[in-house]
Amino acid sequence: MRQKNSIKIAQYIVLGIIAVLFLVPLLWMLFSSVDPHAIQSIQMPSRLTLDNFKAVISDKSILRSFGIGLLMSGFQAIFVVLICVLAAYPLSRYRLPFKRPFMLTILFLTSLPMTAVIVPVYQMFLYLKFQNSLIATTIFLISTSLPYGIWMMKNFMDSVPIDLEESAWMDGATVGQGIRKVVTPLMLPGIFTVGIFTFTGSWGNFFVPFILISSPEKLPASVTIFQFFGNNGLVNYGHLAAFSVLYTLPVVVLYAFSQAYMSKGFSFGGALK
Repeated sequence: MRQKNSIKIAQYIVLGIIAVLFLVPLLWMLFSSVDPHAIQSIQMPSRLTLDNFKAVISDKSILRSFGIGLLMSGFQAIFVVLICVLAAYPLSRYRLPFKRPFMLTILFLTSLPMTAVIVPVYQMFLYLKFQNSLIATTIFLISTSLPYGIWMMKNFMDSVPIDLEESAWMDGATVGQGIRKVVTPLMLPGIFTVGIFTFTGSWGNFFVPFILISSPEKLPASVTIFQFFGNNGLVNYGHLAAFSVLYTLPVVVLYAFSQAYMSKGFSFGGALK
């Protein structure tokens, strides 16, 4: 009994340390965003102010970078979900001759680090004159998200009973109608999981836009955060914290919005069964 209590205490201590490690940067970001004299360490603001947020929002280049980032991440998430649903369906429902090697290839592609492929990709962009193109960069980001997205979507689709589709087929539904009206509603949790995973990965992606986009006016918000780091180590911590708070809002809103639809997907699935 004492040994079990000791193990539980040790577990709580480890979890507490991890929570503090995550909580300290969050507290610094919140306090510094409303502090007119923000510094590198955590301190209670002498007075609360929204000047940091006003300075960030009034900068047109920052607003443009947020818009570019939202468009790139949004289009990437939408196209990845659509392609993954179409690609996962035959992998889940049909007996394909090269299904296992294909799935193993996808699993291998998910483990490739971006640093290993960015050099040939950059050379390809130079050769095709795609450098500094937001469309080409978005297409590349979509392609890099497909392997893991297809792998995840296929596992979610496996959990949908095929008997429901067969019932729809007997009622005269086509394969496309079965996917749209039977499979997709039951896969809402999986679809939102893949969509959120893709959006957050693209929204926080610094490396790829930094390498493939050279014009400052085309950089997304994940790269423009560097403008708060001045020369000789000078940093405007208040503006940086305000930018960071605004930068986290799209992901927080997306998570909050998707929770309702994910619960609807589970309840709808149970009712349909």
